[in-house]
Amino acid sequence: MRAVINYGQERLEIEVPEGQFIGIQRRPIAPPLPDPATAVRAALETPLGFPALRRALTPDDHVAVVVDEKLPHLSALLSPVLEHICQAGVTPDAITLLCPPSASRQQWINELPDAYEEVRLEVHDPSDRKKLSYLATTRSGHRLYLNRTAVDADQLVVLARRGYDPLLGYSGAAGAIYPALSDEQIREEANAKLSLAVPDDKPWSLRQEAIEAAWLLGAPFLIHVVPGSGDDIAHVVAGLVDTSDESQRLLDARWRVTVERPADTVLASLSGDPARFGFAEMAQALANAARVVRPRGRIILLSPASPHGDAGMDLLRQAEDPDAALSLVREHKLADPVAAFQWASAAQQATIYVLSDLSAELAEELFAIPLENASQVQRLLSSGGACLLLPDAEKTLAVTR
Repeated sequence: MRAVINYGQERLEIEVPEGQFIGIQRRPIAPPLPDPATAVRAALETPLGFPALRRALTPDDHVAVVVDEKLPHLSALLSPVLEHICQAGVTPDAITLLCPPSASRQQWINELPDAYEEVRLEVHDPSDRKKLSYLATTRSGHRLYLNRTAVDADQLVVLARRGYDPLLGYSGAAGAIYPALSDEQIREEANAKLSLAVPDDKPWSLRQEAIEAAWLLGAPFLIHVVPGSGDDIAHVVAGLVDTSDESQRLLDARWRVTVERPADTVLASLSGDPARFGFAEMAQALANAARVVRPRGRIILLSPASPHGDAGMDLLRQAEDPDAALSLVREHKLADPVAAFQWASAAQQATIYVLSDLSAELAEELFAIPLENASQVQRLLSSGGACLLLPDAEKTLAVTR
């Protein structure tokens, strides 16, 4: 049978031998939002169980906006948030855009309208004690130090994607605050809890702490963005912390799928603007594919990314095999070990092939076999065994029945 899978901003046509294709069971998919910026405006005006955000603000307030830099169309989504805040009389110089630790240069801020050129920008530094503030002691006994700007703000607003995460189970919502904006010690303790387990209705312990931290901050206002295929946006939901369940439900309806049985070969892809992808997205796609490939099967990753400068990737290159790589990840206290953990875990499960801009040498150092063209992908699929296609693999939580 002929099938098509999106890859970057291209489409790859392949032939899957009859009887070898494994289908995916998913719920009906809602169409993407035709105008995400308008959807953000609507969510701010009519949040769930809460009046319009601007009604909770006064002109004298300082507002901190936590920004998820991985959002597609970030400036288009952020502009209506700033517009809404300023409608309450808050001046742009009283607004701080707060980013979790990142290697990004925040070029997106140059795409915002000139009216917001006085908005401040801060990248959280968990090692700078002067920029941390003690908030409270959690029920589990953690002394909670969070970013000072977030703690001192009269109103904290979070603009973040919902997704799946090996630390929290579900990312975004309160997880965009904690442990993302906490101190080094809490982040290191959190990183020791990495898991490829499938999240369920019961919150993981770290996510429970994140919810507690959010409430201790007062009443942060959350703007949940549920991604669609490629660069599309599927849903925007806004409200207080208790609206997280609704955005989680929408995320699962869109991206949690069931497959009949593990596949011998999983063809996984990343679609959309290549500029949004790096080592982290490739690793997430591999980890999601690893859940539905048989042990010692094959994962073929189609990625438009050209990752470089990632500390986790550099650490993996020092190891001789995936087992040694995971040991290195556990021993070294990387600021963000998630991608290295996911990549090495997938390499333990299956043989990895990559069709990407990775050099052959770098791919091999990452325990992967480089492919040069699509015809090699076709030959692998035609060589036998059950095959599963997993488009937008970095977003998809696929589980076997």
